[in-house]
Amino acid sequence: MKSSARIVFFGTPEIALESLKALFEGGYQVVGVVTAPDKPAGRGMKLRASAVKQYALEQGLEILQPERLSDPAFVDRLQSLEPEIQVVVAFRMLPKAVWALPVKGTFNLHASLLPQYRGAAPINWAIINGETETGLTTFFLKEKVDTGDIIFRESMNIGPEETAGELHDRMKVKGAQLVVRTVQSIVAGNVTACDQSLFTDQQSPLKPAPKIFTQTCRIDWTMPSAVIYNIIRGLSPVPAAYTEILLKDGTKAGMKIFRAGLKNQGPSAAPGTIISDGRSFLKIAASDGDLDIYELQLAGRKPMKTEVFLRGFGRNII
Repeated sequence: MKSSARIVFFGTPEIALESLKALFEGGYQVVGVVTAPDKPAGRGMKLRASAVKQYALEQGLEILQPERLSDPAFVDRLQSLEPEIQVVVAFRMLPKAVWALPVKGTFNLHASLLPQYRGAAPINWAIINGETETGLTTFFLKEKVDTGDIIFRESMNIGPEETAGELHDRMKVKGAQLVVRTVQSIVAGNVTACDQSLFTDQQSPLKPAPKIFTQTCRIDWTMPSAVIYNIIRGLSPVPAAYTEILLKDGTKAGMKIFRAGLKNQGPSAAPGTIISDGRSFLKIAASDGDLDIYELQLAGRKPMKTEVFLRGFGRNII
């Protein structure tokens, strides 16, 4: 059921773009798009528009890029759009003056089964923690982050070799479908939002999904191989798990690891030891076994398959 309800969309990255496209191309009335200010990027550090802004420009949609969401001028401009529903996907926290504006409410799409994995990086942390199931949630915004009443939840399996990037790509498509379903239900007036406490279980403590920092990405090879394997999956392709390797000239080089293989064998060497024939395979020892490294990036180089890396650098590693 399409609707003439006036919608303002909030979002910036790729995962948000799919939802905006689903709404606009589905015939819904998107009267405004709020996205992050352009940021310098690339070698020339030229200002680059977000994926959402680029699409909005192509479609002739009104674009708002406030530096501060509490800026009275922005709030006034937003109010002039007379939004009935506001949709938020991968955006920063909104002040009450913004989320309380539309008559039918403001809802957010979150990449977890709330109340689990509240926070900035739910896709990453679900995989890092070795989950086999996650999902998507739409919920009405309120003061505290990711705590509003739940509209819909939809489960998704996590494959044993799936990376955060692969899960992200599946979620952006399924998430767009859930956003449209949520808008339809709000317009039809048949939403029964539920307090998140109804989805809590005393036997399953809530797990957070805080922002990923550099130290989170550094691999500690003294950890079990299965833990490291999940960290690599959960941080691939960005920001990526990383380590340092020692070159034969005595220097160290940073190395990101995007894909690895897990084998449940006993330890073969001290944690962090590189095991390679210099031509066809590269392994790094963990506390209880080795991880096969399949795809990596040496500092200052492009990402590459391990066999390509070894052809160029195999003789230089220890």
